[in-house]
Amino acid sequence: MALVFGACTGGGAPIPSTTSKAPTPLGPTPSPEGSIVLVGHSPLYKRGMNAGLAVWRDHAYVGSRTDGSKRHLHPGVLVVGIRDPARPRMVGEIGPPREGNPGETSRELRIWPEQELLLVLNFGCDAHIHGCARRFVRPTIRFYDVSGKLANRPRLVSTYEPSETPHEFYLWQDPQDHGRALLFMSTPDGRDALLVTDISRAREGRFEEVARWRADFPDPGPNNNLHSLSLSPDGKVAYLAHLTRGFFMIDTSEVARGDAEPQIRLATPIDRRLEWQGWGAHSAVPIPGRGLVLTTDEVYGRDEPGGGCPWGWVRVIDVTDPASPAVLSEYRVLPYNDATRCGEIPEQRDRRSSFSSHNPTVTEHLAFVAWHSAGLQALTTADPAHPAQVAEYLSEPLDAVTTEDPALSSGLDKVVMWSYPVIQDGLIYVVDVRNGLYVLRYQGPYEDEVLSTRFLEGNSNLWGGES
Repeated sequence: MALVFGACTGGGAPIPSTTSKAPTPLGPTPSPEGSIVLVGHSPLYKRGMNAGLAVWRDHAYVGSRTDGSKRHLHPGVLVVGIRDPARPRMVGEIGPPREGNPGETSRELRIWPEQELLLVLNFGCDAHIHGCARRFVRPTIRFYDVSGKLANRPRLVSTYEPSETPHEFYLWQDPQDHGRALLFMSTPDGRDALLVTDISRAREGRFEEVARWRADFPDPGPNNNLHSLSLSPDGKVAYLAHLTRGFFMIDTSEVARGDAEPQIRLATPIDRRLEWQGWGAHSAVPIPGRGLVLTTDEVYGRDEPGGGCPWGWVRVIDVTDPASPAVLSEYRVLPYNDATRCGEIPEQRDRRSSFSSHNPTVTEHLAFVAWHSAGLQALTTADPAHPAQVAEYLSEPLDAVTTEDPALSSGLDKVVMWSYPVIQDGLIYVVDVRNGLYVLRYQGPYEDEVLSTRFLEGNSNLWGGES
């Protein structure tokens, strides 16, 4: 029988536990202040291994963490109609040979609304961690027209082959010129950690790599990789989530201005970067207008190197002085993120589950964090020194899926909230690797910040507030 624990947050009071039909030990548990309620759900053909999410008006697009090997069902980019958010329905799939090919994962997706383009990052996926075929795949970002009736059946208009292999990317649209957009790509396996490409002429198939950058660490070691990054809305500062090297900032103002041969420089001296034990920062997202950044760590189970309890959690960082960032506080889900309580975690859960933070989307006083087997966590940063849980949502696992994630859902726990949440017209869209697409409504403190948002996601500077 699964153990049942209460969830509590950085310094907060424990939330009462409730039993669940799911084998996972968490709730969903009631919150003392708010709630997240289910509006709609699509199991996405029960395929499992779902990945990145993009939302555009009446449609959602969901990539795959695995590939087009014969044993995988519907391996392409799925198209979901969300005109009625309470009843999402499958309306299409971008499949082979454009997407869902053997050895290739459609991991990251974005929409560039100005050009009505869907961006899909494809790269080779791992045979062990992601159950993919062993073959070489050239990384690409494919651009699909999703205007008008093409939203159901996106049409490929161009393909960009980066000179390095991106792992994640941040879409930055110039706030002074909405026809100009840049991709800031982390390239952890390349000679440069960061590659910046101008995609303004994507519909013409023209792409210009405008800047590269790599930090010089005095003691380089294994996994010395930039995992992901985000930017200030004006594009002048980038916030780096660097595996094993923690968090620091760089000056990207010359890139944002469009200078010829722009240079990227450190805003945080290397010896003043923030480091902590474990794998280090996975994502870093600025909290709007407050001189704060929220970071997450991602840690797998003990079957993967460096994994297992206490996994990873959230930090709130003061960035008012880029030269000296400072950690103000932490937010953990207990007992999973408490090293002193790891003895309470069953061995199988420790080995093959992940109760780790992953991807965040934030408003001025709220953060919605996909937290793997702890579901979607909602916390308030109103007091940045004491972030507190206001709600959580834990999905009911599907009875079975075609492909379990070898590293994240093959053990006791069958909930794996994964994608950056997307807020559109006051509703929250988020993807569970195993269980599909969820449409959720948040009710609680600062709910107006969600209800008044036309569009918001953690991996772009696109934002639509109250009209």
